[in-house]
Amino acid sequence: MNDGRVGEVLWAPDEAWIEATRMHAFGEFCRARFASIGPGFADLYQWSIGRPDEFWNCVWEFFEIVGERGETVVAGLSGIFETKWFPRARLNFAENLLRHRGSRIALVEDSEGHAPKRITRDELAARVGRCQAWLGAQGVTAGDRVAAYMPNRIETVIAMLATTALGAVWSSCSPDFGVKAALDRLGQIRPKILLAAESYIYAGKRRPVLDRARDLFRQIETVQKLLIVSDTDLFESGSGEVSWIEAVEAALPCEPEFERLPFDHPVYILFSSGTTGLPKGIVHGAGGTLLQHFKELGLHTNVGEGTRIAYYTTCGWMMWNWLVSALGLGAEVVLIDGSPLHPTDDRLFRIAESEHLYCLGVSAKYLALAQKRGVRPVAGRDLSALRCILSTGSPLSPESFDYVYREVKSDLQLSSIAGFPGDARFLLERSRPRALPESVLRAFCGCVAPRRLGADQCERRNGFSRSQRYHLESRWSAYRNGGDLPCGGRT
Repeated sequence: MNDGRVGEVLWAPDEAWIEATRMHAFGEFCRARFASIGPGFADLYQWSIGRPDEFWNCVWEFFEIVGERGETVVAGLSGIFETKWFPRARLNFAENLLRHRGSRIALVEDSEGHAPKRITRDELAARVGRCQAWLGAQGVTAGDRVAAYMPNRIETVIAMLATTALGAVWSSCSPDFGVKAALDRLGQIRPKILLAAESYIYAGKRRPVLDRARDLFRQIETVQKLLIVSDTDLFESGSGEVSWIEAVEAALPCEPEFERLPFDHPVYILFSSGTTGLPKGIVHGAGGTLLQHFKELGLHTNVGEGTRIAYYTTCGWMMWNWLVSALGLGAEVVLIDGSPLHPTDDRLFRIAESEHLYCLGVSAKYLALAQKRGVRPVAGRDLSALRCILSTGSPLSPESFDYVYREVKSDLQLSSIAGFPGDARFLLERSRPRALPESVLRAFCGCVAPRRLGADQCERRNGFSRSQRYHLESRWSAYRNGGDLPCGGRT
């Protein structure tokens, strides 16, 4: 494609669609409180970075965060390490993600080789309660670490919610990592519990995990129990090993309990890619992660009550953490595990059709490969519910923009976003200056998605804009040896 088309508008919603979005509702919500905000998105954006205290307080109120906010929004708004947000707030991450109850579906698991599994909101809360009780019985308390070596399954989400309900800290990596790669990450954080799958299926083949998980158990001296998830529970447990079925599924029902902790209490540890030595642990605070995810999902992705959303990701990528936060907005989250190209090349679009997805997240590489393999959902799939496709991992090429609108669906919002490898709070946004819109809703050929509220994006001399300051959370740390900060502040 000729680069001259970069910046061309490929899709724009009508006014009715815009007025029904949560972004529109949020703008009206903020303008009712601050009359100085102008009518356009550019006005809302400038206010969000010019008055971050007012903006983030509105985010808290608009999304009705569960917890005690305190009277002070920000203390010492002078620098990334000096600023402290919501210094008197008390909240619990899992409590906010589990605040929707009832018989509606909360999670769907579409794992290769298995029929889809579904659990309701009430069932999810009950299983979180049982898992939390087991973790508490093992001595897990606030600040302890729980690590997972797991595929993208319902049990992984349950264990994360049970961990964070206690105020403990969650970290996970994909079972396709070898022992050394997993040890380089999880060994640094000194976890008390290790959760692992017995096996998983990828591209039609069952891949054993248990022997590698046991190696990790032996080599990480702080791990007291290895909690094993298996479909059959027929494996022979060794010393210190417990099956998920015995520990969680067979336990007596109980409601989860939530320990409310300071706004910046750790919730996740993610890792840099490890291209310059050992992967660096990046600690994420509960409050900052929660507000940022709700802002990105609720406002910029229009996720809300009943929205069905999926992102093809492993548990070692920050998009998994981001996706699961949609539970707190009342969404139905679809977990996809296995190969995106098996048993057919259009597996992800088949899931989008069968689950009536509103939003599907993929990688730029997947879209390029789908185009190369001749995948044409437009010819045989009913994607009438699909209104948004997100692409990340790398910038989406102009050819892939054309492919989606020609061969997938012509009437949807295609957003090319870029996620930092180890940061679950921030989405890096780049756009050529001529492509910056007044609205966040249009799709521009060959451009990464436009500016995001609360993120001050400054232009560079190469013609692109890049996120350089993020106003939300300022206190960064690593559990051991300092760690480095690949993002936040100037990036």
